[in-house]
Amino acid sequence: MKSILYATDYSESSVAALKYAYQMSLGLNAKLWVVHVFESPSAMQARARIPFPNREQDTFKKHNDKLEAFCIEHLGGDLETLNISVEAIQDKSSVDGIVSKAEKIQSLLIVTGLNSTSKLRRLIMGSTARGLVEKAPYPVLTIPEDAHYSPIKTIVYASDFQQEDLDALCKLATIAKPLEAKIKIVHICPLEKTVCDVEQTLRKEKIDKHVKYANVELDVLYSDDIFTELKRYSEKNNADIIGMLERENTSLAADLFYRNLLKKMKSYGKIPLISFNAKNYGKFHL
Repeated sequence: MKSILYATDYSESSVAALKYAYQMSLGLNAKLWVVHVFESPSAMQARARIPFPNREQDTFKKHNDKLEAFCIEHLGGDLETLNISVEAIQDKSSVDGIVSKAEKIQSLLIVTGLNSTSKLRRLIMGSTARGLVEKAPYPVLTIPEDAHYSPIKTIVYASDFQQEDLDALCKLATIAKPLEAKIKIVHICPLEKTVCDVEQTLRKEKIDKHVKYANVELDVLYSDDIFTELKRYSEKNNADIIGMLERENTSLAADLFYRNLLKKMKSYGKIPLISFNAKNYGKFHL
């Protein structure tokens, strides 16, 4: 059975992400893993004179009980009926613990909440979510704290016509297909550039050949304010999710511009954002 992984820190913003992840697991017919990463006991505790022979076992039980209670409180029902497994993970790094578990279960994607109350969306989406996008060999779906799940009908994917985009789209198609969602690929050019009809047709043919999913459309738009145009396009098409590719850190002007666009979309924080890391694109080959 397919699996998706949801990581929580029990914050208020994580509740919306839990509910979203659960509803998405139903649509994908996937098992939901709910995890929380905690650090090991402090060195001072470890040096305590009074022995605690069951300390580690008790610590894991405490965290697993808390996870189970968290799910029951916000989802209702028992975990077996809900097809949910919970697991407390001990690791000094939240990101490493989450990624390690995702690799063990071969997760379809990782879901996490977008902790905000702004401050530029907590310095562009928070350290854990940012670290997951940088390290995880799986797409990372970040959920705004005020998001409410509704059936996913449209996924907008912002493309720059890179090879990595095609491989990320293959992975995105495996998510969109069971949801019967349309993927609307949008490429936004500056006004001084032109993508002729023939070139656009060739691009679409290449996408159709590479991405084995019929419900895919391609639009090419022109604007010098690409961030505003992408927002407008997403709102006009009632996008339920926006997908983008995380680039390698290079000094190329185009890459710097694209990363700046991605940063703006993260700070926008109105629509769930699914991110694919370009350095892991080889893992997306099907």
